[in-house]
Amino acid sequence: MERFTGVEAATCGHYLHDRFMRNDLRPLIDGVRIAGTAVTVSIAGADSTLLYHAMDQVRPGDVLIIDRGHDERHAAWGGFMAAVAKVRGLAGVIIDGMVTDPAAIREAGVPTWARGVSPITTKLFNFGGGFNIPVSCGGVSVSPGDAVLADDCGILVIPADQVDGICDVALADQADEGGWIKRIQAGERLQDLVDIKSMIAERNRLDEVKHD
Repeated sequence: MERFTGVEAATCGHYLHDRFMRNDLRPLIDGVRIAGTAVTVSIAGADSTLLYHAMDQVRPGDVLIIDRGHDERHAAWGGFMAAVAKVRGLAGVIIDGMVTDPAAIREAGVPTWARGVSPITTKLFNFGGGFNIPVSCGGVSVSPGDAVLADDCGILVIPADQVDGICDVALADQADEGGWIKRIQAGERLQDLVDIKSMIAERNRLDEVKHD
């Protein structure tokens, strides 16, 4: 996971398409990137009882994934839980729903992603839910133990056994991009990096064949 933290979500977006959460899940703290193991909780509506249970089970370095069952009215996360997350050593928190106390969340310093802010909080109604089960968050299925990468460009969820392969490709690509930037700064053109003219010529040739 330490190696995975060096990967940019947008780099993975060059070759992955279907494992990213929706882009309305936004970070409350700018400029952070996390990677960790998913711990999941599903709580719906006005209840957050199982969230309290989950927060006593998480481990340092975990990423807590909270499925809110499409609730957009109640905030299941706020300043108190952010303080607990800090003590527990969570790498981050991703909530498919609302939070409250955004300033306190930022002060606690645990990277947090959510869809918005609400003053109406959840309560301990004990309606049920699920802990460490497959959940849906941001339009993506997340299972306990999945690897989660999140930064200010997006949130990626992949099976843990794919992390090494993604790291190998993505970190090499990022190193190459740094080299390309230096070449452009030295006065080269994009055409010097990639033969775009030949690609366009081939596209034009194929179009002419189609029209013939």
